Order: sequence, then structure tokens, then C-alpha cells
Amino acid sequence: MSDTEAAKPESAPSAEAPAPPAEAPAPPAFAPVVAPRKKKKKEVEAAVRLNKVTKRFGTKTAVDEVTLKIKAGSVYGLIGPNGAGKTTTFSMMAGYLKPTEGSVEMLGFAPTQVDELRSRVGVLPQDAVLPANDLVGEFLLHMARLQDFPPEKAEEAARTVLAEVDGKDWWSQRCGSLSHGMAKRVALAQALLGEPEVVLLDEPTAGLDPRVAYEVRQLIKGRRGRATIIISSHNLQELEEICDAAAILDRGRVVASGSMTELTASSEEVHVKLGRGTKTTGAPWMQQVRDLKMLKRVEIDEERTELVVYFERKETDAETVIAHVLWILLNAQVKISGVTKGRGLEQRVMDLT
Repeated sequence: MSDTEAAKPESAPSAEAPAPPAEAPAPPAFAPVVAPRKKKKKEVEAAVRLNKVTKRFGTKTAVDEVTLKIKAGSVYGLIGPNGAGKTTTFSMMAGYLKPTEGSVEMLGFAPTQVDELRSRVGVLPQDAVLPANDLVGEFLLHMARLQDFPPEKAEEAARTVLAEVDGKDWWSQRCGSLSHGMAKRVALAQALLGEPEVVLLDEPTAGLDPRVAYEVRQLIKGRRGRATIIISSHNLQELEEICDAAAILDRGRVVASGSMTELTASSEEVHVKLGRGTKTTGAPWMQQVRDLKMLKRVEIDEERTELVVYFERKETDAETVIAHVLWILLNAQVKISGVTKGRGLEQRVMDLT
């Protein structure tokens, strides 16, 4: 299915929802809430677990035996091209969809155990629509009450989270009068309301201008350690900047997962962009680089005019490698236009999908 569309919550387990051929239906802006009762809490090391999760729509398999373990307190990315299964996986974690096979756990509970997870999980769907006629304050107060906030605490919580997204002056504005960027931040405020332990964000900066997108990224970074944040996004540079770890999906399967350092190989290789016209064949400095004992392999990417050196992270680190390689190049008066650790997340995704 397309990853640009989210999905609706399915009905009771006994009901069979119609199976679309390829696309899942869009979810409501926010998940329904039932009558409150006392929540149980489980101490968990992994905030989210997916075990061999499969989702089919008729004959179409959107997600195929996905297994993930997301550490509590981390910022985790779901990465992949359109149709990779990101939004379907996101929707199953949010409780909008039920797996055809396999299991999903949020904080030790199934996503359908709404009473145990109420106020502990926040969700921002990609295409969340705010109630146009509601005032921003009314909307956030309503969401706070649905999360069991005592009436005397609800307004304080709503105003606090609205200020956090830089929208404290919007309290009395109607949601329908907000710009796209303002509405996105109000929807984000709803997802962060009440310090949830897990926050699911689907394309949180899509359509935002660069300044607002930067502020949202800083806000997410500020929540690191306070909450487990799972982000589905096409913006790979953004994910590389803010995520601790990620999973790369392609055609419904996990093709790679791990820490961002592991995915980008930033602790195993260094890329040195050389100036135009730099001659490498037979150059004395090339042999000097190859003679460095700390290196496992040296390559030249002629198409990119790039020197690539590989090393064992158990024996040295990227900074030491960069220092030795650049010393040789600078002494040989080789022009250098850039140095990067690893191949970059974008290149890694291109290699795998």
C-alpha cells in the first residue's frame, strides 16, 4: 500500500473489514477513546515490540513478517520508499489496524488495550484533520479530558503543550482558520499532551517551512530520553540528524535495522571528496594512504571523485582515520572539498531498496 496514506481503526475482532486490493483506508484524525478505568503499568526495556507482524489486504501483502524491538527513551525512524509498508506498520503500532499475523506490543500491552495505554501513547497521523469549528483551546481541552486529566489540570496541561509548539497565542483561534503549519503544530501538541511515554509521528515536518521544521526537530530532540519517539518520514537527512536507530523497509520487509551509526557505517568508513581533476592513478599519496596499517581497504570512486577508506571500529575510530588520511593529502597538496563519516543514510537506503 502507499505510505502516503494512513489507515482507519479496524472494528471488533469478530468483524471482517472489507479488504481493499492495495490501499488501506485513511484513519480518523485521532483514535477513539472509551470509558476510563485504572491503568496497569509494566516495566519494559523495549517500549515497542513487533514480532513477525504481517498485514494483508486481500491478496496484497503490505507488511511481511516485520520484527522490531524499539528501546525505551530512543528516537526511532521508519524508513523506506512509497509502498514499503511504513504507514501500515505505523498504523498497526497506533492501533488503527490489527495484524493479520504476528503481534504488536506497546509498553507491554497490545495497542487495542486502550484503557491501559490511555495518556501513555500520543499519535500524530500524517493527514490529521482538526475540527474546523472548534477553538484551539477547546480542542486541546477536549483531548486532555479524554486522557483522564482532572478538570482542574486539563487547561494547564493544554496551555503548556501549546506553548511548547510555539502556539500560545492561538488558544482562542478557530482550528479552521489556522495555516497548514499552525495546524500541524496544534496536532503535534495533541500528540505530546500529558508527557506520553511513546509518541508516534507520521511525517511530522511535511509541508512545514524550514524554520518551523527546524523548531519541530529541536522539540523532538528535547523529548529524547523522556519518551520513546517513532518517526515515519521521507526526509532522510532529518532522520539521520535526530534518530538514534531506524529500520529500513522495502516491499513490506525489514531489509536493515540498527543504530544510525551501524546503518550509515559511520564507524567503519570515511569518504573524502576530492577536488575536480585530482589525479589518483599512480599518485604517491595514494600509496601512502594504502600503507596506513589502521585501514582495512582503500577505494577510489571515480564517478564521485571520492576516496573511500575502510577500517575496523574495534581497532580505531573515524576521527583518528580522518586525521591520518588528511595529513597525507594536505602534505601532497591534494584539494579536498569535503569529508564524511559513513556513506550517509540516503546512500544506504538507495543501496538497499
